[in-house]
Amino acid sequence: MNKNILAGILLSITTLAFAQDRLPQDRLPQDDAAKYAESITPEDLKKHLVIIASDSLEGRDTGSPGQKKAAEYVTKFYKEYGLTPIAAAENGTKSYLQKYRLYKRSWGDVYLRAGSRKYEFNKDFYLNGILSVESEVSTPLILAGYGIEESAYNDYAGLDVKDKSVVIFDGEPKSSSGKYLVNGGNEKTKWSGSVSWQPKVKLALEKGARYVFIITEKTGEDLDKEIRQRAVMARRFSSPTLKPVQESPNNVAAFVISPEMAAEMLGTSVQKLLKEKAAIDKSGKSLSKNLTGSVALKVERVNETIDTENVAAFMEGTDKKDEVLVISAHLDHIGISPNGEINNGADDDGSGTVSLLELAEAFSKAKADGKGPRRSILFLNVTGEEKGLFGSEYYSENPLLPLENTIADLNIDMIGRVDEAHKDDPKYVYLIGADKLSSKLHAISEDANKKYINYKLDYTFNDPKDPNRFYYRSDHYNFAKMGVPVIFYFTGVHEDYHKPGDDVEKILFDKQSMIVKLVFHTAWELVNQEERIVVDSNKQ
Repeated sequence: MNKNILAGILLSITTLAFAQDRLPQDRLPQDDAAKYAESITPEDLKKHLVIIASDSLEGRDTGSPGQKKAAEYVTKFYKEYGLTPIAAAENGTKSYLQKYRLYKRSWGDVYLRAGSRKYEFNKDFYLNGILSVESEVSTPLILAGYGIEESAYNDYAGLDVKDKSVVIFDGEPKSSSGKYLVNGGNEKTKWSGSVSWQPKVKLALEKGARYVFIITEKTGEDLDKEIRQRAVMARRFSSPTLKPVQESPNNVAAFVISPEMAAEMLGTSVQKLLKEKAAIDKSGKSLSKNLTGSVALKVERVNETIDTENVAAFMEGTDKKDEVLVISAHLDHIGISPNGEINNGADDDGSGTVSLLELAEAFSKAKADGKGPRRSILFLNVTGEEKGLFGSEYYSENPLLPLENTIADLNIDMIGRVDEAHKDDPKYVYLIGADKLSSKLHAISEDANKKYINYKLDYTFNDPKDPNRFYYRSDHYNFAKMGVPVIFYFTGVHEDYHKPGDDVEKILFDKQSMIVKLVFHTAWELVNQEERIVVDSNKQ
């Protein structure tokens, strides 16, 4: 080549380089990833979220009409942008919906009836354990002191409780000086069975009793608070599962009632009832005469099913299409509170739901320009997260695409707010799990942030010793436990977490859009690089 021509080319290149240094940033030539990332905007995120987190969707409780409306909305969007369905439909065609069912046993009609009063479950009384009485039954009652049988103290001495139900005081007899009396007043330690209600119930049942009623020592506001707390705890007996519930109540259960209820059931006054208790505490001996009465009760356990669905939208890759990247977020939230307030879940996880829409749009625009991903992408909006990560668990056990061909899961759950630790510096995101299974995934994520976003990547919750255990609390974990590398994008818990205040007005869309762009750039590299990332560690 002529030396003058070569010198001219070199000069032109150098001049262009310096000229680019002097150009405004928005006029610099952009690579493809940066070009399509620009379609991810705060305005579009808000446009979608005002629908997903609106009152009309009633908090998107799993399986509810509102959750199904949200599924319909995202499905329509994916279809408009050319993503394809891959789930099997009932008529043999393909669907965007991966349908599944949850099962649960829950409390039905539960009440106690004494005299003219009908007492309400989890309002007037609560129940320890599980009991099933499908139709109303009546049972005679007898007061059996504290319901204890020991060598030095025996409430059942000379007392026949067969085919009756027993009413007993909570705890054990104790003198005014503080001595426990079951052992004759010689010990200052509690009777070993008094720390739990089960030994008393089992003893009563062994003696032929039908049901057990425990008179709590709590009264007034303390009792009201206890009943409210127990009502919350009782929900664990109604938690759904992916498999049909097998439940065999063994009647080891106790109705916990107030002194007022007990007095009504035994046909006496509260004063006389507490006088009987005081007499035991004073003498250290069981009752010589036992009060009697009757009660009617019903404790219904019912089977329920919840029909719900994941939304799965597929974008086929080019030359490496058999390998797939999953990008996930959960579509559901917690619905309507008992007081009627709607929990819109704008951040949890409306922010993740609409982020997937923007990511799908960006990749679709790239594909329309002939810049489609080399590997395939599955945009996966799961449900059941709030009930127990069920949608992602169902997918991991019934994958629409082979898990061995799934290169990673990028999961987005709550990226629209700031937490207390970052209230003065919103340019951050917590990353969880990036290095657990693949060092290359972690490196790609770090490089994408340095090149395009420059946010603080906070790994506080990635610590195995993190007491919050967030690594195990969102949908990515059901991929990770199957050996699929994951990143969980999260901006932390705030004062409106799982409360009606989690609304669109509090979302920081500028911040959210930058995190979504970080996910996009990470995904772009994962689906377009020559070599698939490998699993080279296990830090779970």
